[in-house]
Order: sequence, then C-alpha cells, then structure tokens
Amino acid sequence: MASPLLSTSNLLILSATLAFLATSSFADNVLYSGDTMYGGESLIYGSYRLTMQTDCNLVLYDNGTAVWASNTFIKGSNCALQMQKDGNLVIYEYGVPVWASNTARELGDYVLVLQRDRNVVIYGDAIWSTKSIAVGIAPVIISENSTQPAVVAGDGITMVTGK
Repeated sequence: MASPLLSTSNLLILSATLAFLATSSFADNVLYSGDTMYGGESLIYGSYRLTMQTDCNLVLYDNGTAVWASNTFIKGSNCALQMQKDGNLVIYEYGVPVWASNTARELGDYVLVLQRDRNVVIYGDAIWSTKSIAVGIAPVIISENSTQPAVVAGDGITMVTGK
C-alpha cells in the first residue's frame, strides 16, 4: 500500500504537468505553421486583437482602435489567413492569394505571435513584423537553451512550444 505522502506527491506532480501542458500547447495569441484563421476569428493578447475580418481585411486593434491593417478590405470576402509551412503569412480569398508577408523560406516550423508589446511577428527567425510596438513593453524572448524551441513572453510567464 502506498503511503499518503507518496500519493499526494504523485498527484501534485501530475497536476503541475497537466497545467504546464495545457498552458504551453494552446495560446490565444499564436498561429502555427499550417494553421488557418477564418473571417471573424482573432488572435488576442490582453487588449490587443489581430482579427481576420469578414471583409478580407486583417487588422490589429489596441483597445478597439486599429493600429495596423493589411488594407485588403476591397479585395473580396470570405477570406482566410494562413501561416504557411514555408514561413509566409498569406490571406486567401477562395484559394487565391490577395496579400502576403512575402517571407517564404524553406519548409519548417514557424509561428505567428501577437506579442505583449503589441507587435505581430513571425518566428522561426523573426522574418516579418507589423513594426507596431507599444513603447515601454518588453517583447518576447526566443529561448535557444531549451531542448525544444520555445517562445517566452518578456514577462517570463507565457511559453509556447511546438504542437
């Protein structure tokens, strides 16, 4: 029969592991390679929101005020934003590209991150951004000392690893 302390320890370790996995495998502020964001969907970090609008415009909002846009609102409707596996971020209307970050590289693992400093960045290496940093807020940190690729928010709390 296991001692109560051992059972409690195992339960605490299991709980901590599950909590870490839940927070590191899903985040509202990232779009991974191969993922698609459809009209009306958003990436969110605090008061910041990157929205793929139903009018085909990709817009970054800060407290409801637009601070950056793809200016594709006249290009169509029923558009989708895709973080491609080659590092290129593309808005498609019915499969036809209407806007791109023009950041295609070799196939790999890339992630689009809406950062805590309001900037939106594609990571593999930082290959594109909206250059919309809010003054005085630390950006994310890329951890190269980890055994797995990691993106850690400047506050040191949020961590995103590959799927």
